[in-house]
Amino acid sequence: MIAIIRIKGMVKINKKIVETLSRLRLRRKYSCVVIRENNVIKGMIKKVRDFVAYGEINDKTLAELINKRGQWINKEKKIDGEKIINEMKNEKIEKKWPEYNLKPFFRLHPPRKGIKSKIHFPKGVLGNNKEKINDLIMRML
Repeated sequence: MIAIIRIKGMVKINKKIVETLSRLRLRRKYSCVVIRENNVIKGMIKKVRDFVAYGEINDKTLAELINKRGQWINKEKKIDGEKIINEMKNEKIEKKWPEYNLKPFFRLHPPRKGIKSKIHFPKGVLGNNKEKINDLIMRML
């Protein structure tokens, strides 16, 4: 699974990029989505890579993200993050987030200790962060 975090704001952005970010459900700064990777998603990420940070998320970070920042649709039904991850792995057909009683996005805080710079990965945070995305998400919880 891949985590995508919007880093840049909304000022002076091309309409096509705004539409792509909206389709990825990244409508606000510091919002995050977790989705399975396929060719369509790869193309969308390639288009918006100058505005987002993305990378492969591990199970521990995903569980923390669901438990701390997950927004429940029905507040009476609460599900543990570990259960949701196990169901995601075992399902052959991808379930949608509302079936897990969760909204499909996570709103995060700005990262503790700040962002190095808004340039691409080796020196900054934008682009493909690979496994370092887990550290960034933990700083943003």
